[in-house]
Amino acid sequence: MRARRLVAVASVAIGLVALTGCRSEPGVAAYVGDHRITEDAVTEVIDDASAKNPPPAAADEVPPGQEPQLPGRSQVVSTLVLAEVCERVSAAEGYRPEGQVEPAQVAQGLGLNPETGYVRQVAELYTCLSAIPIGAPVAPTEQELIDLVAAGKRAGAVPAEVTVEQAAAQLDGDQLRQALANRDALREAVEEYDVTVNPRYRPLLFPVLSFTGQTIAVGVPLGEPASDAVNDISTPRPRPEPSVPTDG
Repeated sequence: MRARRLVAVASVAIGLVALTGCRSEPGVAAYVGDHRITEDAVTEVIDDASAKNPPPAAADEVPPGQEPQLPGRSQVVSTLVLAEVCERVSAAEGYRPEGQVEPAQVAQGLGLNPETGYVRQVAELYTCLSAIPIGAPVAPTEQELIDLVAAGKRAGAVPAEVTVEQAAAQLDGDQLRQALANRDALREAVEEYDVTVNPRYRPLLFPVLSFTGQTIAVGVPLGEPASDAVNDISTPRPRPEPSVPTDG
């Protein structure tokens, strides 16, 4: 999976789409088919990341912008769901990774200890996703460009006074179109998998392309749309998406 930049303010990750479902069981964060991702499993990942990445004793020990960025629960659920889907798709289709993403690379991008379990899980996920075939770049629709510019303005990456037409001329390029192709390829790959997400995590999106500050430029949903249920998840500071090596 290639890492690219969108007008110097976006980072490429990966994404997936998920089918809706009506399952609900206490202590389960998400389902992928008959596989349960439990809340306890999510908590273990969070606790491990916190234990292996304590905050610096003094603020001046870490340069600004390079502080450890611990994952939130939603980010962990997204990673675990996508990893399970990718493993199933790869096994069913006989896909083989095109490259190996090392934990050290992910750790550097996230500012985390390489021994962190979450770092290893992300590295394994990106390695798996490198096997998913991606088609030709996809041109954005008019509505997608409108939504993209709106997201850019929310992120502060697009000045408020800039029109959609002006911003689209800057944003619509090879990277955006490749991101849309990534999104479509992964959507197609998981269409046969029943993914259900606990209402407390909805809407759960995994970014394909994000502006600085983690505002999603291109993303696909995991599970069902937003729920009216109360969301009581505490969310740490946004973290940057890790960089992964290009394959050409």
